[in-house]
Amino acid sequence: MRAFKFVIPVMLLVGGFGWMKLTKEFQEVPGLTRLAIIIGAMILSGIISYFLFPKDEGEKS
Repeated sequence: MRAFKFVIPVMLLVGGFGWMKLTKEFQEVPGLTRLAIIIGAMILSGIISYFLFPKDEGEKS
């Protein structure tokens, strides 16, 4: 649960920026496909950030 305070905001940022970018520059892509791309990017970024961010940032020896 400690890592989720970083994972959720990263996923939301990726989703927001992905939505803005795909809506602005790729209107020819169908809406459902854009949504699938964004959800996939959010899940992938969440998995990557879960393993990259430290689990116990406050407990340094």
